[in-house]
Amino acid sequence: MKLVTFVPPGGQDAAPGAELPGRLGALSPDTTLVVDLQAAHAVLHGHAEPGLADMLALLDAGTAGLDRAAATLEATLAQQPPGVIYPAGEVRLLSPVPRPRSIRDCLTFEKHLLGATATMVRWRSSLAGLIDRGMRRWLKRPLVGIPKVWYERPIYYKSNPHSVVGPEATVRWPRYTQRLDYELEFGIYIGRRGKDIPADRAAEHIAGYCIFNDFSARDIQAREMQGRLGPAKGKDFDTGNVIGPWLVTRDEVPDPYSLEMSAYVNGERWSHGHSGEMQFSFEEIIAYISQDETLYPGEFIGSGTVGSGCGLELDRWIQPGDTVELEVSGLGRLRNRVVRD
Repeated sequence: MKLVTFVPPGGQDAAPGAELPGRLGALSPDTTLVVDLQAAHAVLHGHAEPGLADMLALLDAGTAGLDRAAATLEATLAQQPPGVIYPAGEVRLLSPVPRPRSIRDCLTFEKHLLGATATMVRWRSSLAGLIDRGMRRWLKRPLVGIPKVWYERPIYYKSNPHSVVGPEATVRWPRYTQRLDYELEFGIYIGRRGKDIPADRAAEHIAGYCIFNDFSARDIQAREMQGRLGPAKGKDFDTGNVIGPWLVTRDEVPDPYSLEMSAYVNGERWSHGHSGEMQFSFEEIIAYISQDETLYPGEFIGSGTVGSGCGLELDRWIQPGDTVELEVSGLGRLRNRVVRD
């Protein structure tokens, strides 16, 4: 299934009993229709279902909740009851989980780390940049290499779950940065509680996948991380975490490590990468994070930026008014406009 959180045209912002804004919906197989799952369940069965109140309630309900949602979607599309099905173009999509219980973002693509480091070296010294380019060309290694620990364990940081927005939302350019950047990523939602999860069982804890645009203030991030901690305001600002357009359940993504990933700015493709280049799989990441720490449904984990997947690597920068679109095969297209007040 492709699950969404949406606001119907002229309708209520939330279902009865929901804690979050928006209503829980599911797309028809051709993605042209949105079924209001709670309203449809009430029509079909004569009562509301707590597990369909919103996306967090659905994830909390685990496999039984997903099965109930699938059955409701199938029955609704078959019976076509009035008032619970909307054309997809007439609803407003929010982020699938408007307030994730947490956000962890990883750094799993070697090409991205090498490319970003090369740009940072050039920023600090033009001579160092020339030496770096020469070493890469003739010695096949950079001036500043990747720390050994990066190859030993999945590195991640925690972001602000209150700054999440969804498709078509306006991204507000922070007033303190001159170099705002997009980041081409995808990620997972946890769908089953667990602790000390072995990697070979970790897939059972993945509810589904989404596209993730982790906007970053690169000039601020570079300055902050010289202090050996962070990122802080390089990442944390309102509308800085864009997740969507929908949650694609695990059964519809048979191989998450064979996905094509592209980023477009004003319709021009700037970035292209492949999910198979991740140093660590999501299963390995879950196993690492869950060591002596419980993971809960509704937590989000990002892959980190795919190689060439941001302006920092390209040393090419978006501007206020630009439209950024991220596309990942099987997961849809996530579109946002960047505006500076």
